[in-house]
This record gives sequence, C-alpha cells and structure tokens, in this order.
Amino acid sequence: MSNFIDTVEFIEFCHRAFDNIPIPIDFLTEEGRMAYINKAFADFLQKPIDEMIDVLVTDINPTSKFLQTLQNKKADIAVRHTFPNGRDAICHRVPILDNTGELIGGLGMLLFEQVQDMKELIDKCDTLDKQLKLYKNEVARHNRVKYNLNTIIGESSAILKCKKEVEKVSKINLSVLITGESGVGKELFAQSIHNESDRKNGPFVSVNCSAIPENLLESEFFGYEEGAFTGAKKGGRIGKFELANGGTLFLDEIGDMPYYMQAKILRAIQEKEIVRIGSEKTIPLDIRIVSATHKKLENMIVENKFREDLYYRLNVITLEIPPLRERKEDITLLIDAFLCEFYKETGIYRKVPKNVIEILKNYDWRGNIRELKNVIKKICVNSEDVNISISNVPKFIINNSIKNKYNLENEGLNSLMQSIEKEIIINVLKECNYNKSKTARKLNIPRVTLYRKIKENNIALK
Repeated sequence: MSNFIDTVEFIEFCHRAFDNIPIPIDFLTEEGRMAYINKAFADFLQKPIDEMIDVLVTDINPTSKFLQTLQNKKADIAVRHTFPNGRDAICHRVPILDNTGELIGGLGMLLFEQVQDMKELIDKCDTLDKQLKLYKNEVARHNRVKYNLNTIIGESSAILKCKKEVEKVSKINLSVLITGESGVGKELFAQSIHNESDRKNGPFVSVNCSAIPENLLESEFFGYEEGAFTGAKKGGRIGKFELANGGTLFLDEIGDMPYYMQAKILRAIQEKEIVRIGSEKTIPLDIRIVSATHKKLENMIVENKFREDLYYRLNVITLEIPPLRERKEDITLLIDAFLCEFYKETGIYRKVPKNVIEILKNYDWRGNIRELKNVIKKICVNSEDVNISISNVPKFIINNSIKNKYNLENEGLNSLMQSIEKEIIINVLKECNYNKSKTARKLNIPRVTLYRKIKENNIALK
C-alpha cells in the first residue's frame, strides 16, 4: 500500500487524467520524491519532466514546504509560495492517507499561477457581490413576507384565538391595528394577515416608524422627483406607499410617528392617493394598512400626542397579541424551535432538561419572545455540555422564577435561595465528576468561594 503512488497503474492513470489539463498538478511518494508531474506544472517550473521524476521535491524546489506537510499529515490549502524561478502562486499541498491513516503520498496543485490572477478574481467577485446585494435589496423591498399562520409557534388557547382572528379579519379589506408588548411578534401576525388575504400575491412593505429620521419621513413615505431638493437621487425615488400599491403597507411602531406627519399619513389613507415631493401629479393608491404599536394610543390622544382621527382610521379592527407570560404553555415549543434554529446556525446541538424549562416557565419574560430567544442562544453558547444545566441560566432569571413560583417577598427568599444554591452546586459537582476546579469554572466562581459554599451547605463530597 505504501508504494501505491509510484505504481505503474497509478502513473498511467495520472497520464490519462492530468496530462492535458491546464491546471498544474503533481504527486509525491511518501518519501517526498516526484512520482508524477503534468506538463502544465513542468512549464510553470520551466524544467523538463524527465529531470524531475523520482527526485526529492526539495532538490527541485529548495523552498518547498511539502516535506513538512507529509510529516504533519495536515493539508496546506491556498498558501502563497514563491518558486525558484521567482514566480508566485497560490498552492494546495495535500497528504494522501490510506484507510488506516498511514501516509502513502502527497498531491500538489497550483490554484493560481500568479497571485495577481487571484487578486483580479477577488475584485470581480467583490463587484458581483455588490451588484447581487443591490438586486437582492431591491427584490426584498417588494416582497418581505416570510411568515404565515403555520410559522407562528404556539398551541395555547390565547395564541389559537389570535390565529382564528387573523383568519377572519384577513378576508376583509379593512385597516387592522395590532397591539401588544414589545417582542410578542406583531410583525409575524401582520405578515400572516397579508398572506391570508386576497393581496398575498402583491407586495408587503414594512416600515418601522421609529427608525426613520424625522427629516426623511416624508420622502420615505411619499417618494420624490429628481431635483426635488439638494441631494435628491437622480431619477427620483419611489416612496413606501407607492411600493405597497396592490398589497399591504405595515406601519410598525405607529405610536412613534411625529404628530406633524400623522396628518399627511391620514390624508393619504383618506384620499387613497399621494403626491411625490417636487411633483404635482397624484398617484392613486390601492393598499391595505396594517399598523402595530406597544403604546397606549388612547392615552396619547388625551395627551395630544396622537391624532384621534388617524387612530380611528387605523383601528377599524383590533388584534391584541398576548404577552408570553400569559401563554406559558407555549414556552416549551418556542424553546425547541430556538434550539433547532441555533443548531442550524452553528452546528451545535443543545438540550434543555425539564428542571431548566420549569425555571424558564416561571420567569416574567418582560421582553417576551424576543427576550426568550436571546436567552436561549446565550445559554446554548455558555453551556459546555449537550444538556444545559441550571448553572447556565442567568441568575436574575432564577431569582425572578423562584419568587414567582413560591409567591414570596424578598424577606422570605434568602433561605429558599440557599437551598436552591445547594442543589445547583450538588448537580454541577456530579456533572463534573466532583472535580472542584471544573465545577468552579462552570459555576463561574473562584475555587475558594466554592470551597466555602461546600462547607457552609454541608455538601458531602464523593
């Protein structure tokens, strides 16, 4: 097996396969002697093939690193190398191993015969990548719908009720106001309304009203003509209302819309037409308005921060999304979904045991699904094992969870926390086979602190 590289059969195969291809290729024996080299490589080295066969690679090219590659049995991929004739190239050096892991030879290949060739290719790729991103952004502006009712996770009565409401209101071409705390997934429901409606083949244009600077709001919503103002884009620009024609315009965080702009939005909705900045031509609209907010718009009306007439235009149908703490039976399903997503993104597999799930279920989740997703990702990264342990859960979540579960005031929490702390230390000690250094690292505490806690809690060591 060790002499396979320089057998007659192998060399004949190389002649048939590689003699006439324009890619420089060679094969070395396990000792580093040239067993085969094709014409493209010989021409690059400017040496006759016959003078190189059975010659040690370092005698052909004194600067070669191939012998180290063979010795280490590790491939060197896309490395820059300067040859004796002064030419630079990007090379692959790959050791060839048999089924038992024993070295039988090596494969050499030039990816680029000149480093400049690689630079030109990179420049072309950069240009194509920029063009592709531009085209993707243009397409994405017209069609951003990723979610429908089937992608909304949850089987609680509260979420099933919301899904039924979506099915009912989607068929009616009226404005919908989606309310709910931050992080409950209001845009998922907005996209689902669009997907369940007769407008599903039209564009879905989403606008975050809190993310657009005030001085750009009017141009973003209504667009502008070329030369309308200093810095106006050549050829003008289409606004969000016009982009959404024939489909749905989603006004997210509508409660953050400046008061002066609300009148302009109201007029566009009432008249079903807009005029671009710098133009006198009216553009008719055929759009459905879906808006969302986490704010109490009724209170803002009283405070003269939100127009009452706009409120009634937007709030023809109300869809209220419940916070996560009111549908805790969905938490397990959401955790499973986020674990799968984490695995797809990173290739790292994690499991959340029942005792950890119980702690997560009893937490308040003021940030709702968005907070849960971030916490799951965080504990997946922090965990060193497949099974996530209590020690990986942030302490503020544990404290809040225990307080909610036992309905205790702060005064009654100390003794309970001590017993929970003892349980966590015992569990982690077992996970670490009673290795105190490893346990301290996993608990993220100094070893002296761990020793003190073991003594204070009378924990028996194995």
